[in-house]
Amino acid sequence: LETRQIRKMISSYVGENKLFAQQYLSGELELEFNPQGTLAERIRAGGAGIPAFYTKTGVGTLIAEGKEVREFNGETYVMETGLFADISVVHAWKGDTEGNLVYRKTARNFNPMMATASRLTIAEVEHLVPAGELDPDGIHTPGIFVKRMVHVPNPVKHIEQRTTRKRAEAAPAGAGEEV
Repeated sequence: LETRQIRKMISSYVGENKLFAQQYLSGELELEFNPQGTLAERIRAGGAGIPAFYTKTGVGTLIAEGKEVREFNGETYVMETGLFADISVVHAWKGDTEGNLVYRKTARNFNPMMATASRLTIAEVEHLVPAGELDPDGIHTPGIFVKRMVHVPNPVKHIEQRTTRKRAEAAPAGAGEEV
């Protein structure tokens, strides 16, 4: 965003990034919202070479405006196209020198499929190991999808606005239960 290299953002949520908001409101950045599940399926479809698919999500809403709508078995569906990016940047917990990647926790949600859905995948890797050191059964993204690797041993994870709340007092064990 800082160097204005992003022309269009396709997302389900853009957060509270002030620079993003400024660029969008000034018309420098195009924004397309998608429901979370639709976005995931569009990425998966793009990586699998599927050009389009139909979904009920978004029928009769702004999401469907300008898109093909069809009826199947008396139900209305919206056509969505697969997404295939020029460049994807993924973040892996561990990777080997051949580009095989292992993700941890929620990083397994979108990184593996995003790595398949672009012409050039750049992987940031916290722990870089020699080829052959990873358990083949534990690899989430095969190296065939990764074109560039960047070793980032101590990544800084910025949170623009931290939101917390106090914990409610817990009820004693068994309180409110009838025996």
